Amino acid sequence: MNKKQYQCLMTRRELVEGIAALSAAGVLQSGGLSQAFGQTTGKNPRIHFGAQTNAWAMDAKNFDSVLAVLDQIRQIGYGGFETGFINVMNQFESPRTARRRIERTGLIFFGVHVYLPGPLYDPSTNLPPASLYKKIAPGGLALGAKHMIFSGKAADNAAQLANKIAGLNAAGKYSKSVGLRLAYHNETAQESESELGELEALYERTDPEYVSFLLDCGHANEGGTNVPAFVHKHYARIIGLHLRDYKDGKQVVLGQGTFPLAELATTLKQVRWKGWVLNEEERLDGSKHGSSYMEPAFKVMQGAFSA
Repeated sequence: MNKKQYQCLMTRRELVEGIAALSAAGVLQSGGLSQAFGQTTGKNPRIHFGAQTNAWAMDAKNFDSVLAVLDQIRQIGYGGFETGFINVMNQFESPRTARRRIERTGLIFFGVHVYLPGPLYDPSTNLPPASLYKKIAPGGLALGAKHMIFSGKAADNAAQLANKIAGLNAAGKYSKSVGLRLAYHNETAQESESELGELEALYERTDPEYVSFLLDCGHANEGGTNVPAFVHKHYARIIGLHLRDYKDGKQVVLGQGTFPLAELATTLKQVRWKGWVLNEEERLDGSKHGSSYMEPAFKVMQGAFSA
């Protein structure tokens, strides 16, 4: 199902029902309408706040558990969300009802994220295999996702890096053909630390017609990248920013570590960047702290980016 075919499924009656559902959920009150259509809850209309769902425990086989997390995200004040493909893949066969339920939360579905354990990436590109992303792109689109987000393995040599760049261009071209934008997410600090200059090369050598970026600012910062300077140079390629904070090598709640959040906010204001800032409070030990971490992080984001 392509984008045009899906749009034809939305009748006027369904649109009215959707608006009524948003009203019943309180989204059309107290500024909720702007949030429902992706506007920030702060004073800066160019920047939208989103949440990565991996801070919460969810049962991928139970879509109600995913929707319950989306409700918590909206209640905190975020305007959109990003989630791993495994959490929505069971809905690809019959997406119509699931999409309507997502839309009724009042959140924008920023992106479906394709992350895999290292051995499952395509060894020729260090990226998700085409057999997988060719299922995820149309499935994510049918559910209302705005982007397909890739993670990948760091390249070990120049040949691997060249193949990764070619693989991103090919995946981006396919994704665009079905109506979804591809954004690459740097998964580890290694891509910044690489003697190959991998992170810089990905931004410089991929085709901007097909590939955008979701910069993980925390990973980049831990790898030694000057994030505000990097964003100032490459902001035109960046459609979203992942925020995470570290202290003494351990991830902490945003605002409690050493990440240069104020400097980044100043840079974004200088270049008049428009995009999504998404908080990601995942933990390497697999612990899920949900709203107890995501709510204080949201307040920090409001303070930093709403001026």
